[in-house]
Amino acid sequence: MIRICSVEDVPKGTVISADVEGTKIAIVHAEDGDVYAIYDECSHAAVALSEGEVDGCTLECWLHGSRFDLRTGEPTGLPATEPVPVYPVEIRDGDIYLSLTPSNGVTP
Repeated sequence: MIRICSVEDVPKGTVISADVEGTKIAIVHAEDGDVYAIYDECSHAAVALSEGEVDGCTLECWLHGSRFDLRTGEPTGLPATEPVPVYPVEIRDGDIYLSLTPSNGVTP
């Protein structure tokens, strides 16, 4: 597991972008209070998901409105039809850690 940042660096309902060993990851502190890590590129238009909006447990792409489930990486709104990688997250002593092995089997 790789330390990313403090939970305090990602207020609830927001998302930040992190470069983790060359992989762009969107770190999302969802409205349910959980922290998620999802590949920071929309599978439809190859733009940064971290610039999108958090809505419950989904992240909406700012360009065309594709939505992705933060738990599974599956698209929940068109025009995206392909999932994006999601990564396991652990919170330890107030810090966010993640593994670069996608938990949903999708590779970037």
